[in-house]
Amino acid sequence: MRLPASLAHVHWRTPSATATVDRVALRTNMLVARVALFVVYFWFGILKTFGASPANALVASLLEHTLPFVPFDSFVVALGLYEMLVGALFLLPRCERVAMWLIVPHLFATVLPLALLPDIAWSGPWTPTLEGQYIIKNAVIVALAMTIVSQTSSRAPATSRAR
Repeated sequence: MRLPASLAHVHWRTPSATATVDRVALRTNMLVARVALFVVYFWFGILKTFGASPANALVASLLEHTLPFVPFDSFVVALGLYEMLVGALFLLPRCERVAMWLIVPHLFATVLPLALLPDIAWSGPWTPTLEGQYIIKNAVIVALAMTIVSQTSSRAPATSRAR
């Protein structure tokens, strides 16, 4: 593929440009990761507390299948507050491990619709619905959370920890 003539003079892989990108990534990656998890958890949590989450119907269906004796209105507010707490903990130094432990049961419950609510989660074999995709993307959250915890661990080499 050829570059347009207007971009032909730009040296995309110059050592200084690559070094700058590397430097910026090394300086900001942990902050960006923490803020990303905060935004996802806090935002989605606050939507649940106000009854405005598009996931509320999915939560209600799952609750009906797993804990039918728990009132939805109370549960969804508690879930929203839980998610907001998880998000806030990822922003607080030395609270990453607590946040990681809190997301384990949350993500376990989040995956349940793939098995318990197949009509909602799947449109066909190996073809998730939009809700199913919403659930499956949580693998990215797990990977990002594990990266944060591993990079902030007291056992991590000093050169790999965030500065």
